[in-house]
Amino acid sequence: MSFSLTTSRRTALAVFAAAVLGLGGGVAASAVPTASAAPAEAGEAAGLQASPGELWKRTELYFGTTKPGGGELTDTEFTAFTDKVVTPRFPDGFTELTGRGQWRGAAGVISREKSKMIIVVYPFSDRDANREIEEIRTAYKKTFSQESVLRTDSVEKVSF
Repeated sequence: MSFSLTTSRRTALAVFAAAVLGLGGGVAASAVPTASAAPAEAGEAAGLQASPGELWKRTELYFGTTKPGGGELTDTEFTAFTDKVVTPRFPDGFTELTGRGQWRGAAGVISREKSKMIIVVYPFSDRDANREIEEIRTAYKKTFSQESVLRTDSVEKVSF
């Protein structure tokens, strides 16, 4: 996928998100590209409309694993955290990924560390999800003395 296609897809999803949020959190029955939309964006939106599924929210949480006193959070510790904090809030499921990350902390120091990411997709009708996600972020920062947990939100078309 080229950069421009990815940008077009993100733009189309942003338009969908704006339309959905403008309707008070309900799912729009259809989203028609405006006349001013670029041809690639119009094609992406039409393809999205034609595909099976419905619009859901997607949240990604990025967790650093370096401990302030030194050392790294172990996989066992992270699994215990997900078992105790994440699973009760999202028992229908989530995806956990492991990677490497880099970020600049409040002190201006660049840190590179092993990172964990959790991806949750959920329907717009789940009125508790935002609160539950914030509870997860707060619990992780408190439990492991972390400065932050990055959160990204998007709208995706999902089909099971």
